[in-house]
Amino acid sequence: MTTICVLYPDLLGTYGDGGNGLALAERARRRGLDVELVNVTLNDEVPDAALYLLGGGEDGPQRLAADLLRTSSFASRVRDGANVLAVCAGLQILGTTFCVEGDDEYEGVGLVDVVTSRGERRSVGELATRVGDQLLVGFENHGGRTVLNGAEALGTVLKGRGNDGKLDGYRMKNIWATYAHGPVLAMNPWFCDEILSVVYGVELEPLASVADRLYEERRRVLSA
Repeated sequence: MTTICVLYPDLLGTYGDGGNGLALAERARRRGLDVELVNVTLNDEVPDAALYLLGGGEDGPQRLAADLLRTSSFASRVRDGANVLAVCAGLQILGTTFCVEGDDEYEGVGLVDVVTSRGERRSVGELATRVGDQLLVGFENHGGRTVLNGAEALGTVLKGRGNDGKLDGYRMKNIWATYAHGPVLAMNPWFCDEILSVVYGVELEPLASVADRLYEERRRVLSA
């Protein structure tokens, strides 16, 4: 059984990012793959999982989530090979430091060498990122500016701001990170399948669904 774990949806669930877990589990089950979807809330221990999901949230909950993750087994599990999808606040939490509540700087989990400071203005609106030959679509709502200190970006921003107006997120061997909400995996079935393929270690057969049609429509609008 493959476990997918949504971390602290009660803290990092402001923008519906918990739907990423639902999208992954549904597309896995439709292919006959065994999957268990687990939600870990404030008072729960972080279990062993093949994939952890971190979503977006407001400043106070983000800081609390970072504190909880630093004192849990999460970082060691990721260093041992567990996969992570991090969105917005989750993206910032995995880094070295991040700023919330004005210019106050807080310690991140330290899994990725990135630093997030307060941007000059808040980034709100459509986000479209070129990831290889694909287009990642979603929306963003954050006040951070993220600097990648040697980390590889997930992709190049075509519309919106992402990290800094040019790049969005970052990509490591077992970590995907983006500023795209939506939830991003429900809006981008190709991205959902890419992550599933890595987690299960198999090449997935195509899976036609209404999500693909909605994605194509959104991609045409943002590419116009």
